[in-house]
Amino acid sequence: MSELPLEPLPPRNPLGPGVVVLGRFQPLHKGHANMIIAAESWRSSNSKDQPLIIAIGSSNQPQSIRNPWTYQERILMLEIWLNSVGIEAALVPIPDLEDPPNWVAHAEKYHGVSGTLFTSDAKSAELYGSSGWEVILSELENREKFQGWRVRATAQMMSTIGDLEAVRSVLASSVPKEVVSFLIDNDSIRRLAFMGEGGEPVG
Repeated sequence: MSELPLEPLPPRNPLGPGVVVLGRFQPLHKGHANMIIAAESWRSSNSKDQPLIIAIGSSNQPQSIRNPWTYQERILMLEIWLNSVGIEAALVPIPDLEDPPNWVAHAEKYHGVSGTLFTSDAKSAELYGSSGWEVILSELENREKFQGWRVRATAQMMSTIGDLEAVRSVLASSVPKEVVSFLIDNDSIRRLAFMGEGGEPVG
């Protein structure tokens, strides 16, 4: 397997320290939205002098059913939704490293060091905690419903449906309406019809 390029390269001046929420956002769904809202509430009460930083993983992965949307599209999804709920955050794409023990040191080149990770993922909590980060481990509501692979599988099923209001209605149960509109308006949901099989157990 060929090595993935580091795209984008680390910024010259990484952000941070800040309150970091890490995800792939393929697409941004209501589980992500709830996590970001909870992280912003915690930041406002406990770390107001630090920014909220949303780290967008897998920025260098080729498009597939697991990664249908580019990191640029995911940035747009997040910007649209954040603006709708009045949350300010820095958005930082981070390429995959395929090397979990060195992930935090790699990610710090993008989102900065010595911050707080706000997460519902036990593995991420362990990685960051062992690297000296403060970790806030939050419960994810409706975890079974709000899983990336489930949301993508539903979107794939709807990708050939011509009735856009039906598509909007089905996706709105798990995806913020602003993001649903984005997926429909730029026609990016249609590409899922040509991307292999859905149903893989990934986040």
